[in-house]
Amino acid sequence: MMATPINRALDFVREAVSEASTLWWSFFDWLALVEWRKLYVTWFLVFVFGISFQLTEPAVWFILISFGVKVLAGGKRRAELTAREAADKANVATLERRLMEAQMATLQAQVEPHFLFNTLALIGQLIETDPKEAARVHAHLIEYLRSSLPQMRSGGGTLGKQVELSRAYLAIMQARMKERLQVRFEVPDFLGSAPFPPMMLQTLIENSIKHGLEPKVAGGTITVRAHVEVATLHVDVCDDGVGINVHADEGVGLANIRERLALLYGKDAELVIEMPPGGGACASIRLPYRMTEFD
Repeated sequence: MMATPINRALDFVREAVSEASTLWWSFFDWLALVEWRKLYVTWFLVFVFGISFQLTEPAVWFILISFGVKVLAGGKRRAELTAREAADKANVATLERRLMEAQMATLQAQVEPHFLFNTLALIGQLIETDPKEAARVHAHLIEYLRSSLPQMRSGGGTLGKQVELSRAYLAIMQARMKERLQVRFEVPDFLGSAPFPPMMLQTLIENSIKHGLEPKVAGGTITVRAHVEVATLHVDVCDDGVGINVHADEGVGLANIRERLALLYGKDAELVIEMPPGGGACASIRLPYRMTEFD
């Protein structure tokens, strides 16, 4: 019968001690971080309150104790709190970076799978009709996969690597489209080392073929060019195909490019779609120019 009141008393004592400890450390943290000017004002108000209610001695003790704590332990506690805040910010930054990397991986993984299946089907057909051409397409496919798979797994890349990948891809597409597809590259050699996100250039080329040249009976020409304007790298993919349907949706490919640019560069990069006066379409990726990946 006596155990229950004793247990309740012990619980009350534990809660009181815990609450007192919380209040003390809150007061301690406040003393460590508060500016001296604000502390002076607090002391003045406490002293006036003590005189008004005949609590002068407790008020003086509060001022002396808080002064001692501030001087002796305030600096160390402030350093601890600052370090903890910095660690919390670093953890948040790490989580945000990992989230961005996961989003990037998801977006990069959404590459058109039909290209691989169509290429394998094309090789199967050519084996029966033109074995030499089948061997050439097979070699281009190996070159393409050798270039693309490591880039899809990594977050970095250079314009030179993307151009190399695009050449292999376009060689395969020329085997499919024959004379209906002509290709021209206008990319200066010195821009080859400039950082450029993986798979974006190929996505623009795929979009240009699918929506610009394939619907056109005679086909046409794709031009890949790059240049720098006022510290901004412009990478353009232009075609002389049927042009842009202004009423159609952009599609997954272009939407992914916009999302990836936003994740990587924020407002410093953009995707611009234009209709040249002579017809066709031109898609341009514009992002901050750096000479190498390590700048």
